[in-house]
Amino acid sequence: MLDILVLYYSQHGATRELARLIARGVDGVPGCQARLRTVPKVSAVCEAVEPAIPDGGAPYVERQDLVDCAGLALGSPTRFGNMASAMKYFIDGTGGEWMQGTLAGKPACVFTSTSSLHGGQEATLLTMMIPLLHHGMVIAGLPYSEAALLATQTGGTPYGVSHLAGPQSDRPISEHEKALALAQGKRLAELAVRLAGR
Repeated sequence: MLDILVLYYSQHGATRELARLIARGVDGVPGCQARLRTVPKVSAVCEAVEPAIPDGGAPYVERQDLVDCAGLALGSPTRFGNMASAMKYFIDGTGGEWMQGTLAGKPACVFTSTSSLHGGQEATLLTMMIPLLHHGMVIAGLPYSEAALLATQTGGTPYGVSHLAGPQSDRPISEHEKALALAQGKRLAELAVRLAGR
């Protein structure tokens, strides 16, 4: 089985829900299985630490997850048109993997959620791609052959699936967003199968 790493950070749960949908899309491809992982929060207080195991949701990512994966879906809520600091902190610490070429040649995609419709979704997705390109990953977007991409009135971009969570972060994932997340997971897994020569 090819492991596809679905790595996310979520503060209010929307990005986590997108990650779970992407994982379902991955799991629907024969020979592939999703590995859901998250990253801990960062703190301005030097003594603050997160528990070794999260209170709920996916386990924290480990370096071996990057080695083992045949593809990567990277997700974060939007923070001023960029990924959240917790995800950036993790990515900034992958210099060793970059030096070893751990992720080179593997397919990757990105996903995000925002509170407002024009809150920087596309900028976040594009800036999340940059470190993945530095790692030598093959970026997979969402083609307009996905009908939901043309019909959506909420989230969804050709750069990756997105979710409009609303000002209170309480809007459910729309049917179009759901369809796009499932399609993105499936597309990523299918690319991983092709690149693995299976």
